Amino acid sequence: MLITSACAVAVNIVMGLALHQTGHGHSHGAGGEQPNASVRAAFVHVLGDLLQSLGVLIASYIIFFKPEYKYVDPICTFLFSALVLGTTLTILRDVLLVLMEGTPKGMDFNAVRDTLLAVRGVEAVHSLHIWALTAAQPLLAVHIAINAAASAQEVLEEASSRLQGTFRFHSTTIQVESFSEEMRDCRECQPPRD
Repeated sequence: MLITSACAVAVNIVMGLALHQTGHGHSHGAGGEQPNASVRAAFVHVLGDLLQSLGVLIASYIIFFKPEYKYVDPICTFLFSALVLGTTLTILRDVLLVLMEGTPKGMDFNAVRDTLLAVRGVEAVHSLHIWALTAAQPLLAVHIAINAAASAQEVLEEASSRLQGTFRFHSTTIQVESFSEEMRDCRECQPPRD
């Protein structure tokens, strides 16, 4: 058991080094490069295996020299299993956020809305949806209502530029429409409440 667990520790260290997130991602200059969720999950899995192997190594070392301490094996198994569960829950949370089309971590809905409202000619913003295609690819869809004097093309270009410059969305879909006073009282045009 001692030799097997020592070999497992060595193999998991090599695999962990191979999977460590040091390579170049596909970021196009976006700040804060995020790792691929699959590679990150594989790395966390190897890390969990390493922790389990360390637990077996510690338990086998203790039992080898003190055979009367056999209860150390189930204790180590339980403790290291709890550590592995903790690391797995973070991956699960991130994957569920993408699957449920949740707002990406670190993305401020109100800041995005305020950025769009600051564009010259924009009177209202509604149907703002922000979600993640992957952990590193946030998407946006929105309706922008502009006043009659504004150029739809200029507003679209400026809004796109601000969104890409500030938030680095992977893809944006912006629908420009004419503003009408009814939009102020329209329940469907109001931002969500916290």
